[in-house]
Amino acid sequence: MVFKAALAAGATVVVAACSSEGSGGSGGSNGQPAADTPPKAKITAEPALDAKDAPVAKPVVVKVTDGKLTEVSLAGDSGKQVKGELAADGLSWTSGEPLGYGKTYTYTAKATGSDNKPVELKGSFTTLKPASQNRATLNPIDDAQVGVAMPISVKFDSPVKDRAAVEKALSVKTDKNVEGAWGWLSDTQVDYRPKEYWPANITVSVEAKLYGVDLGGGVYGKSDVTTKFKVGRNQVVKINTPDHQMHVYRDGAKVASYPCSNGLDSDVERNTPVGTYMIMEKKEHAVFDNARYGYTNVNKKWACRFSNHGEFIHENQDNAAAIGKTNNSHGCVNLLDADAKAYFSSALIGDPVEVTGSKLGKQTQSDVKDWLYDWGTWKTLSAVK
Repeated sequence: MVFKAALAAGATVVVAACSSEGSGGSGGSNGQPAADTPPKAKITAEPALDAKDAPVAKPVVVKVTDGKLTEVSLAGDSGKQVKGELAADGLSWTSGEPLGYGKTYTYTAKATGSDNKPVELKGSFTTLKPASQNRATLNPIDDAQVGVAMPISVKFDSPVKDRAAVEKALSVKTDKNVEGAWGWLSDTQVDYRPKEYWPANITVSVEAKLYGVDLGGGVYGKSDVTTKFKVGRNQVVKINTPDHQMHVYRDGAKVASYPCSNGLDSDVERNTPVGTYMIMEKKEHAVFDNARYGYTNVNKKWACRFSNHGEFIHENQDNAAAIGKTNNSHGCVNLLDADAKAYFSSALIGDPVEVTGSKLGKQTQSDVKDWLYDWGTWKTLSAVK
């Protein structure tokens, strides 16, 4: 005959075979166990039986004292077994995969005590059920090769209330020691950037272990996301707008200079904005429209966007007379066709573009503005102090 003791949260279940009493039993003359009677096995579990709102990302652990586990199973609502591993010493079992939200799980655990008698644990618990789930995406994507100014960006489907909880679930690993920090650019976006540009030719691995994380207001992370990408060679574009020249540097050495025409000097709103930007996208053919300045469906080649304010580096052979001599664009950097093609071929998404010399200040309304902040200011954008 076996019996089960009720297991409240954090309590211990003791299950043992009944023993007879009297002179034929194992007790002493006073009816108490003999001093050399082996102790009975005790099985404990976390989450405990009948627990409510159990966490889904924390491993389930079953332990035994004064005995060894012989069998442990944990099944979900559908009967599917949760993966787990029994320790080599037989003293514990640990689940090896996360649990589902709002599910009921049933334990069955068996052990043999030091007294060679079997004990058993049976019962169930339920996991937490979020009010809603928030999905996150990571950029750069797996296997991407990017420039040295490329930030890591985590974007959410809906606003995050507990930003610190998110940051604590994020990790960045690199081949070399790199000082960096997370900064919130909005309530749905947190970016990581290094203090200085990334070292060239390193691999960066990112984990966002958000599943099961309370993001505030009853909202939980929908899933974990990861990425692993490579930083390419160090290439930096430098433009001092009054010079009408665009210089390209590799590893600090100038490798190319191209005559250019930048934003019209006499109209601040048409200036190419100052600040450190980065190449965001590349298009062999691009169509430009700007109703404010009266042009639509203007086709240009070799276009590299470097700001969500609307600036590109692109071919404008139609403006050849001004290139290298006069700034007359609407903010873009105009190059001759051959030069634009040569630069386009060399550029990576994430390459920095450093602009100086104009009167139009930094354009921080973009969601790609990481390098427009000095390092001290950037660190204040973190929710973890």
